[in-house]
Amino acid sequence: MLDERWIRSLHVEALREEELHAEREAHVLFQASTIAALLEGAYDGDLSFAELAEHGDLGLGTLNGLDGEMIALDGRFYRADVDGRVGEIDGAVRTPFAVVTRFEPTVDALIEGRLDHEELLGRLDALIPAGTPSCAIRLDGHFDLVRARSVPGQRPPYRPLAEVVGEQHVFELADVSGTMLGFRFPDYAEGIEVGGFHLHFIDDARERGGHVLGSRSNGLRARLDPSSDLHVELPPGIALGDPGLAAATHAAVELVEHSG
Repeated sequence: MLDERWIRSLHVEALREEELHAEREAHVLFQASTIAALLEGAYDGDLSFAELAEHGDLGLGTLNGLDGEMIALDGRFYRADVDGRVGEIDGAVRTPFAVVTRFEPTVDALIEGRLDHEELLGRLDALIPAGTPSCAIRLDGHFDLVRARSVPGQRPPYRPLAEVVGEQHVFELADVSGTMLGFRFPDYAEGIEVGGFHLHFIDDARERGGHVLGSRSNGLRARLDPSSDLHVELPPGIALGDPGLAAATHAAVELVEHSG
């Protein structure tokens, strides 16, 4: 049984392959697989980036074999490799985990002043409309520093993600203009999604980027697209699971998302 909080506040719909090409509405998040499956080492997906593009133009995720961090921006899909170098992704490449949306922001605001990462997240929390279960986020502007990471590609037999993160490469991008983007989900979403903020970064030159571990910003434009609908494509052998089991995955998610 799904956690009743999902029923009340965030409508979750599981999709199979035959339902992937249906017309989608605005303010709906689309996800390939689940974070729980990725944590267990399910690094090969059945969804191509060409198919993913039908469902959104902004988002994040990874590539088959956990081969880099994915950043989707303005309808184009980029891969940040283990050293943070960015290149565009071919549409035939597949993903084991991604979240995208057709970005149509309803909040547009300036976040002024020099802020560390936790202060920035606090400002975002204040901007997100009360009662919003999930939200797509785009931040454009100048960053004094972005602390980011990527991980090396993996080969079968795949190890759990918590082990792979021990091999992550952490790097710093200083005095850089670009876009930080991603999502905020409720804490009880863990198991299906990453609870809290999940953000990736790409610079304006589309040359450097990765999974955000921290930042210092200096004046940003924030655009937010609140949502209460999440459509999850489930590859063969992957189940939606129970968000009520979030506590069981919290420690693993914290290690994967924030270590380094």
